[in-house]
Amino acid sequence: MMGLEEFEGLSPREIAEKIESMEIRGAADIARAGAYALNRSVKEYPGDDLEGLKAELESCAEMLRSTRPTAVSLKNAIEYVMHTGAEDTQELKEKIKKNSSEFVEKSLQAGDDIAEYGGKRINDGDVILTHCNSSMALGAIKYAWDEGKEISVIATESRPKKQGYITVRELSDHGVPVTLIVDSAVRYKMEEVDKVYVGADTIASNGAVINKIGTSQVALCAHESRVPVSVCAETYKFSRETAFGDLVEIEERDASEIADPEEFPGVQISNPVFDATPSEYIDSIITEEGVISPGGAYRIIKEMER
Repeated sequence: MMGLEEFEGLSPREIAEKIESMEIRGAADIARAGAYALNRSVKEYPGDDLEGLKAELESCAEMLRSTRPTAVSLKNAIEYVMHTGAEDTQELKEKIKKNSSEFVEKSLQAGDDIAEYGGKRINDGDVILTHCNSSMALGAIKYAWDEGKEISVIATESRPKKQGYITVRELSDHGVPVTLIVDSAVRYKMEEVDKVYVGADTIASNGAVINKIGTSQVALCAHESRVPVSVCAETYKFSRETAFGDLVEIEERDASEIADPEEFPGVQISNPVFDATPSEYIDSIITEEGVISPGGAYRIIKEMER
């Protein structure tokens, strides 16, 4: 996981470009990068005009939001940092800096708490299947391993970006036995699996989870095989907008990530980045506030409004 020091020297636009290109990736790191970009924006602002600074911040915020429309973590990070009530330029600058650092600190602490809560739910001898590359899910797996539990992991390749490669290298470097499989082998391998641990980009008020494309298929196979599915996610990934009927926008990325369109003339290539896993295929959501059922998502969202 990245802290603010990882973004030192980058301008807000450079951060936005790295988020859009997925050089900065993962919902938690995206959120922290967004917080830093706003911090950097006020540092770079040359004048003392309050309205001008507000306009500069909103422009930066809109640029960041547009990079990954599905990632509610980024939207919530921006809202957290921008909530200031400042009445003059200096106060606004100081509150943005304070909120940015505070958000990053809370985010990193949330990761530690989720690792502990999730790790304690893993039993000695468990085989865990994970999809894509979630710092929250991997934190729980590493915690269990560090507690001395003899576990192993099956990780999907996670096409088309193959974030699973990052996962298997990270786990292997940590000493955890890990097997890499292609995404389409999930159902075949599920009979070996005791638990599924995944992350989330967004959690809706009805408990549905928006995550890397293929997550819903993993959860469906697990449900069929009676394998419990746990989602590891910070509370700032819960979407307040969904409580009011808004739908989560599923991002489509460039077709060239899948194949060269010129090699398939007349063929449409679709590259959705995320899918929605229904709450009935999810057994628990592990947050920094504890473990909840998918039905508890609405309560979390209402508490965020207080």
